Amino acid sequence: MNRLITIALIVCCFFGCKSPEARIPVSVSSGSFIDASVERNKKLFKKEQHQIQTIIDANPEVDYFASESGFWYYYNTKIEQDSITPNFGDIVNFNYTVKDFNDVEIYSIEELQSQDYAMDQEELFTGLREGLKLMKPGETITFLFPSQKAYGYYGDSNKIGANIPLICEVTVNTITQNQND
Repeated sequence: MNRLITIALIVCCFFGCKSPEARIPVSVSSGSFIDASVERNKKLFKKEQHQIQTIIDANPEVDYFASESGFWYYYNTKIEQDSITPNFGDIVNFNYTVKDFNDVEIYSIEELQSQDYAMDQEELFTGLREGLKLMKPGETITFLFPSQKAYGYYGDSNKIGANIPLICEVTVNTITQNQND
């Protein structure tokens, strides 16, 4: 009797343990959502580039620079002498303000206070992280960040909504080089 049960269990295992089969999808997605999203992003990009160009055109006395990362900036205070710019792990102490493209202040320098940031080791929105890499101690730069370089689709869950381009005036106070190199 035990032998019969053992054989039955082996047969059940053999037929019950077949390789998994792929399931047929319940619904087929056409790609129309992705296509609509691409179109929406193209329109947003074009609108923000136009806004940036309008700001630049309204300030012909200012020398704007286009970054390789997709934002624009100008120097309020430029340090001409040789000095360091931050590298991975360096601690950057900086102050900044945040405004929208209508020059309405979102966050003041008092609200944000002085920040210490370990370069590329902590969370910071993309544009600001890339902008700090261009700066020397004592410099002040005004950045024009399109929304994808700022807080993007999600905003900051506080005062900055979805797809808001930003103007940030940033002053680097000090850069403490990482001693672990």
